[in-house]
Amino acid sequence: MANRLASATSPYLLQHQDNPVDWWPWSPEAFEEARRRDVPVFLSIGYSACHWCHVMAHESFEDEQVAALLNDNFVSIKVDREERPDVDSVYMQATVALTGHGGWPMSVFLDHDARPFYAGTYFPPAPRHGMPSFPQLLLGLGEAWRDRRGDVVDSASRITSALASRSLVASTGERPGLMDLGIAVASLARDFDERSGGFGGAPKFPPSMVLEFLLRQAALSDDATALALVERTLEAMARGGMYDQVGGGFARYSVDADWVVPHFEKMLYDNALLLRVYLHWWRLTGSALGERIARETAEFLLAELSTVEGGFAAALDADSEGGEGTFYAWSPAQLVEVLGEGDGAWAADLLSVTSQGTFEHGLSTLQLRADPDDPERWGRIRSALALARAARPRPARDDKVVASWNGLAIAALAEAGALLDESTWVEAAMAAADLLIAVHLGSGGDGDRLCRTSRDGRPGDNEGVLDDYAGVAEGLLALYQVTGDDEWLAFAGILLDVAVQHFSDGEGGFYDTADDAPPLIQRPRDPSDNAEPSGWLAAAHACLTYSALTGLPEYREVAERGLAVVSALAGRAPRAVGWGLAAAAALVAGPLEIAIVGDPDASDFAALRRVALAATSPGAVVALGDAAAGATDGVPLLRDRPPIDGMAAAYVCRAFTCEAPTTSPERLGALIGTRPGLLGE
Repeated sequence: MANRLASATSPYLLQHQDNPVDWWPWSPEAFEEARRRDVPVFLSIGYSACHWCHVMAHESFEDEQVAALLNDNFVSIKVDREERPDVDSVYMQATVALTGHGGWPMSVFLDHDARPFYAGTYFPPAPRHGMPSFPQLLLGLGEAWRDRRGDVVDSASRITSALASRSLVASTGERPGLMDLGIAVASLARDFDERSGGFGGAPKFPPSMVLEFLLRQAALSDDATALALVERTLEAMARGGMYDQVGGGFARYSVDADWVVPHFEKMLYDNALLLRVYLHWWRLTGSALGERIARETAEFLLAELSTVEGGFAAALDADSEGGEGTFYAWSPAQLVEVLGEGDGAWAADLLSVTSQGTFEHGLSTLQLRADPDDPERWGRIRSALALARAARPRPARDDKVVASWNGLAIAALAEAGALLDESTWVEAAMAAADLLIAVHLGSGGDGDRLCRTSRDGRPGDNEGVLDDYAGVAEGLLALYQVTGDDEWLAFAGILLDVAVQHFSDGEGGFYDTADDAPPLIQRPRDPSDNAEPSGWLAAAHACLTYSALTGLPEYREVAERGLAVVSALAGRAPRAVGWGLAAAAALVAGPLEIAIVGDPDASDFAALRRVALAATSPGAVVALGDAAAGATDGVPLLRDRPPIDGMAAAYVCRAFTCEAPTTSPERLGALIGTRPGLLGE
């Protein structure tokens, strides 16, 4: 049997390379083989950190009899949703339309034209809870294909036509304004969980983009409701079991409404987004908890997800030792074994570890519902638990580098490193950016096009989608503002040009795939955020920042047209457009443009730079210029803005109309909303 997955850059595909199933990667050749054999296609979509993907793999794909059914009756295709989010998006719509819900593993059955005629998620090896067994399903669908082909083809045609006819929410055509932001806050307040924070019920995902919006709205309008919603949620998430109290970093979501028991996989995108949100909470309010979580999450990224090549790995698995969460959960006896009687009992009380357990099998997740009364003791205990835990079998790591997720990590680490005086974080952000430019950009022969993933420094075969261009641009724009190196700004412009030229839908929005990408049964287009910002809203957000830095009005126009959809959704579905609402807050605020010029090595320049980067005005942008080196010539925001009487000067502008320059950090802070506590820190 040909091993077609052996050369994949996806650890998820490599996990299946030795299955008895005759897997194919997503490719025209797979569909040609299905035509040649006159069998349908079985499409299985998942990702390496997915617990139920592993379960179905062990139960079915590693089973010789199930594999024989698949091999005899289907051409089987395995897809990593993180490498091909476009394929995942198209068939997830079909799965939800057919079943009313979605998830992974996703199991879809296709005709020779890649049209779905049956779909579901996990199927057990034996009938269970009203579900047919996977072998029963395979036999039934194989029989239908052979004996009732007309019905199957008609079903595929109807499903595909229905998907094509689905329309997006009608845009108002107008950019969102201050009233829309207030309406969104009111709608979010109605859906807020007053007891446990967050929105809606279980399961609860970290609403990262919505929280960023609420912080911006609190800063923009002194909105007490917005601040209360975000603070309650951030504290609840940080103190619950979804946050790793020993090693830092957040799990993907909580299975309960109280943030106690997570689904234990840790994703790069969640931790990059949440690092930035907790940093911004500290920046706005001075929250000690916000600073601690930002620091610990940054250290988690560097310790657990950094790759040898300088990028960041996609995820840590939920499972180890054949079970979910065993690396992270503890019993009281285990605490005593590691810490001794006294410290073990103290830690159990502090961390809500009970004899009954809060998780499974008498084990508990670790929660830190209140700050310890003896921080030094807790520090020693935390270190001891980390050391003991390191001896346990570790969850597997998906070490592929995803372009868009690395862009989010670059932005978070660059900002956090600058604001919290951690130069190694900024250096890590630059290393990741270097990797993306060296390996991902132009890998397919086109100098301005991105590939989505790489592994071990080798680019993958999958073309970048919209959120790759927007996410990487976001990271490079943050790096420019922190370092003043205008090469990052130039590369961001290259990526945004591709986004505008090849992904625009002609109606103000964006498709998820480029106009010259290999075609699917439909070209995906969706303005809604999911666990990460939608490509549509991320592109609008990055274009707004780029326009503010460069003064190029066409990019602001792109942003305003792209954000018009937010006006329609602000009241009825604000959780779907959190990143767009965050960008809208920046539109309302200007965004402010801050230029610092002088000698970058001088203390007066450093003081102004720190205050500028700590601006709470939503979406404020910062340009740094070395007047002596002539570095103010290449960036319009810096042009013709000299130091004042030999001292570093700050120029605060909005739409390139500027206040009088100042050399005073205090005056600058007052103009841009920097928290007073940061002025002298």
